[in-house]
Amino acid sequence: MTRASQIQLAAPPSQLTRSNRRRAACSFWCGAVVAGLGVCTVVAKLFNIARPHVAVFGKKDYQQLAVIRAMERQLDFGIEIVGVETVREPDGLAMSSRNGYLSKAERAMAPQLSVELAKVKHAVEAGSRRFERHDAMARGALETAGWNVDYVEVRNRATLSPPGPHDKDLVVVAAAWLGKTRLIDNLEISAPA
Repeated sequence: MTRASQIQLAAPPSQLTRSNRRRAACSFWCGAVVAGLGVCTVVAKLFNIARPHVAVFGKKDYQQLAVIRAMERQLDFGIEIVGVETVREPDGLAMSSRNGYLSKAERAMAPQLSVELAKVKHAVEAGSRRFERHDAMARGALETAGWNVDYVEVRNRATLSPPGPHDKDLVVVAAAWLGKTRLIDNLEISAPA
C-alpha cells in the first residue's frame, strides 16, 4: 500500500472551510504524490478573468474535477461545472498525451488498467460491497503484469471519501506506472440500493 492510498480526506468537502478544503482534498491520491498542486489558484484566476457561466472539465482526472467543484461551491462563483466523459481509444485505454510516452509493448499492455477498473465496476454493480477486496484484486492483477500501482480505490463520487454502507453513486479510480509513464483512469459506478 502506498502512502497516497493511506491518507484519507478528514471530512467531506461540504464540511471543510475555504482555508483547508484544497489542502484536504489534495492530500491523498495524486495530491499526495504530485508536489505543488496549484490547480485551484490557476482555475480561480481564470474564472475571475473570463467570468464564464459554464466550465467544462474532463472526468479522467476525477480528483481534480472534485476539487474544482468543491472550490466553486465554496467561493460561490455561480459557474456550472460540467464533467465530460473520458474519451477512449478503441481498446478502452483512456486518451492522454501520456500515452505517447509508452513503448510499443507498454502500449499493448496499457488497456489492462481500464479492464481491471471494469471488473471492479461490474462486481459492485452486481451487488458486492466488498470494496477493499475488489481494489486489492485489481491492484494485484496490475502488479502481477508489471505495473507499479499508486492506487486503485472505490470512493463516493461527491466526497471522494470511502463509501458508506448506503452510498450508491461511486467511482473506482486508479493511477499506475507502466514503465516510466504514469496513467490515470476511473469509471463511475451506480451501486444497487
